Amino acid sequence: MLNVIRVVLSSRPGNNGQPVKGNFRVEETTTSSELKEGQVLVRTRYLSVDPYMRCRMNDDTGADYLLPWRLEECVDGGGVGVVEASKNLDLSVGTIVTSFNWHWQTYDVMDGSLLQKVDPGMVDGHVSYFLGAVGMPGLTAFFGVREKGHVTAGAQQTMVVSGAAGACGSIAGQIGRLDGCERVVGICGSDQKCQTLVKELGFTAGINYRNGDISSALRELCPRGIDIYFDNVGGPISDAVISQMNPGAHVILCGQISQYNKDVPYPPPLSQDTQEALRRNNITRERFVVLNYMEKHAEGLVQLSHWVKTGQMKVLETVVNGIENMGEAFCSMMTGGNIGKQVVKISD
Repeated sequence: MLNVIRVVLSSRPGNNGQPVKGNFRVEETTTSSELKEGQVLVRTRYLSVDPYMRCRMNDDTGADYLLPWRLEECVDGGGVGVVEASKNLDLSVGTIVTSFNWHWQTYDVMDGSLLQKVDPGMVDGHVSYFLGAVGMPGLTAFFGVREKGHVTAGAQQTMVVSGAAGACGSIAGQIGRLDGCERVVGICGSDQKCQTLVKELGFTAGINYRNGDISSALRELCPRGIDIYFDNVGGPISDAVISQMNPGAHVILCGQISQYNKDVPYPPPLSQDTQEALRRNNITRERFVVLNYMEKHAEGLVQLSHWVKTGQMKVLETVVNGIENMGEAFCSMMTGGNIGKQVVKISD
């Protein structure tokens, strides 16, 4: 038997509720370490917390590709770890593996077919990057910009990114710059984050939405209007951006974190004025789901890895230590407490 520490969902915040640390419970338990054919024992190294998980806290996630977390059961999400014992011919002891459905626990017996083998050389040994820049958030940014952004090098385009200091936004803005946008403006929640966007990530400018008049700041920083909007937040911020978008511009509808605690459908309904601006200016705004590009994920990861390893793309992380802090890390991420990808380190 193996001693395991795990995190279960002890209560739901309600469709209109802010999640709190108390929605999660940390408990110690034991599990059999005996393996069946095809299974492996994995030790968790890093776990991911992401905005979409807020939807999984509800009875109904509002998305057909997301299953709700069940009360009193172990929570799951993105994770990366190492194989400690194996009865799987493809996964030897010491192999680094990742999964989108990794239980929030220190050790787990998993079916090897549910795990993806990864090469630490792709991230210069920073295996937590497989949960961020060279993982699902990076792929979301990559395919969002490449498939929905219509960036054209030399066209003097302006891109705006909301949630720009988060896991996905911080990568999306850099991809916009690398692919040829003349100006990349990030919207985030503090002056420190704005400075980070410009000094470390190469954004043209940052806007702190807490300082008040976003519309005036956008007019000043985007004098030729906005051609591409990578939308991570929705709500009034997105209304302000869309009102200044050029005819034929493109909204990349990635997430709507400002609306996730509300009992509204996804994507949330738009105001009448915003709907009219989209229609009048022939602005495309399509729901974007990275899972629709599974067949292209491998090539996307190779490109992201190249940018990271050559220093063309900078990776920002906020790392919390200890599985007992999973709930706290999740709630902090939901209120903007992170810069870059929020991960929790479980073991070395």
